[in-house]
Order: sequence, then C-alpha cells, then structure tokens
Amino acid sequence: MLRAAFWMTALLLVPLGLLLYFLPGSAAQLIGISPLWLARASGGLLLAWGLFQLFAGAQPDGAKVGGLIGGNLLTVATLLPALLRLQSSLPPSLRLVLWVVVGWLGLAALLALFAAPLGRANAGRGGGEAGVR
Repeated sequence: MLRAAFWMTALLLVPLGLLLYFLPGSAAQLIGISPLWLARASGGLLLAWGLFQLFAGAQPDGAKVGGLIGGNLLTVATLLPALLRLQSSLPPSLRLVLWVVVGWLGLAALLALFAAPLGRANAGRGGGEAGVR
C-alpha cells in the first residue's frame, strides 16, 4: 500500500508536469497563466517531483515517506484555499482538474501516512534503547 501512494503521486505529477512544461502559449492564456515561463517552471518542478516519487517508491524509507507525505500535503494546502476562494471564477474544466489534483494527492498522502506510521520509520536500524549497550 505504501508503494501505491508513491506511484499514485508519480502517476499524477509526471503527466501534469509534462503537460505544463510543453504547454502551448495559446493554452496558457486560455487557463489564465500569463507568463509562459511560469507554466514551464511549474511543469519542470512537477515532473522532477513525480519522477523522484516514481523511483523512491521502489525502496521507500522513512525520509522518502516523510517527503511524500509532506510534499503532497503542502501541495494540497496550497491549492485548496485558492480553489475554494476562486471556485466561481474558474472555468469548469480547470476547476475539475484542480479538484482531482487536490483529492488525488490528499489520498496518496493519507495512504502513505497510514501505511507507514512514524514510529515504524526507524525500525530495524538498531536504534533506541535496545541498540545501546
């Protein structure tokens, strides 16, 4: 279930990053992104984050799981207030895409959080009182 959370995030962010990175100028104006470099920079970041999640899902550890949970929840916390505030002024298709992104990343963060509780992140490393002599 933990690997599914990584792959869910990668499955969303890699195509979204590619779409934004190669977004034509006419489509950028249509969805309200005036400087095209902003869409390209956002697409590059999303693509890099998605590829990292794809490869991190192969061997998740505590730091990778924390990054997945934190990154997804920060993205949700950034998009959700703006989406709620601007909901009536957004085109319906863009509103739907943003709701899907928020729900998808939130679900992946919750799956990762429940699959790898924080107390289990350091298990097997010999730390704690049992490893001290």
